[in-house]
Amino acid sequence: MSKLFNYVRNRQVYMIAEMSANHAGKLENALEIVRGAKRAGADCLKIQTYTADTMTIDCDAEPFIVKGGLWDGYKLYDLYKDAYTPWEWQPIIKAECDKLGLDFLSTPFDRTAVDFLEEMGCEAYKIASFELVDIPLIEYTASKGKPMIISCGMGSIEEIEDAVAACRRMGNEQIVLLKCCSEYPANWDDMYLANIPDMHKRFGVPIGLSDHSMGSLAAVVGVALGACVVEKHVCISREIKNPDSEFSMEMEEFAQLVKDVRAAKRIAQGPNYSLTENEKASMVFRRSLFAVKDIQKGEPFTPENVRSIRPAGGMMPKELPGILGSTAACSIKAGEAIHRNMIGRKDVLS
Repeated sequence: MSKLFNYVRNRQVYMIAEMSANHAGKLENALEIVRGAKRAGADCLKIQTYTADTMTIDCDAEPFIVKGGLWDGYKLYDLYKDAYTPWEWQPIIKAECDKLGLDFLSTPFDRTAVDFLEEMGCEAYKIASFELVDIPLIEYTASKGKPMIISCGMGSIEEIEDAVAACRRMGNEQIVLLKCCSEYPANWDDMYLANIPDMHKRFGVPIGLSDHSMGSLAAVVGVALGACVVEKHVCISREIKNPDSEFSMEMEEFAQLVKDVRAAKRIAQGPNYSLTENEKASMVFRRSLFAVKDIQKGEPFTPENVRSIRPAGGMMPKELPGILGSTAACSIKAGEAIHRNMIGRKDVLS
């Protein structure tokens, strides 16, 4: 994952394609998502490493039933059973990423997942927003010495501070925080992407965006505000139904998002007040002082015979008040640029 921090140092944007449940229970779908993400321009493919039993318990009690939103009525155990990525697939998915030159990343949800991913040679870890408050899990994961990408959805300033401190206690300074709105899909009014520069100032680490909104706009705004990582759920087609398909991007859309984000990063670069080469070529069309009527030697300059007009070539427009009332040191034809050597004495009667 050296590419991640190389991108951060070089002020580039690291694009993560999140598979989540979009394989819809088929390994071939998972591998096609890997290939599609690569074609679309992703830098990294992310999966999630859990089972229903490592995530929750099989319980029908009210707290274990989802109320409202995309998964309304789902029992948590059944949701995770439907959405998980079989562990036996994960080395195969990683091997496909390796073959294509795509970074591989996973979100572990308990210690057994971390241990499994360590055996696979996973080079970095993602902590999900809902696990931001699981400090023992963050400490254990950070103790492996790999880059830690931590989503901060629902997180208070104090909770984010606790997560960062947990990594640092383990001697791990390879931390990237992701601004995240934990809604599926996220409402633009709830995203508060101006938190991105504030988070960078507060926590002193690179900040990215885990984007659950529809389309490219939020990612573009996030990058313009300083996000150095963008994570987006991707799928082959939203017609392949699964728990995450409704808010995921199809590959053609993701490819456009990657282009939009790369363009936004170029557009938002700076500060830089020097002229571009094309701007230098445009300087000839700036305003300057020209004679707009014939002016005889000794005739005073007036608003009627000299004006600030395009193109460049004459004195700067700010000089106009200072020369009005002065006399011409030579005859000047209409359409001739006014230069300092044309300015004679100031008319004492003016």
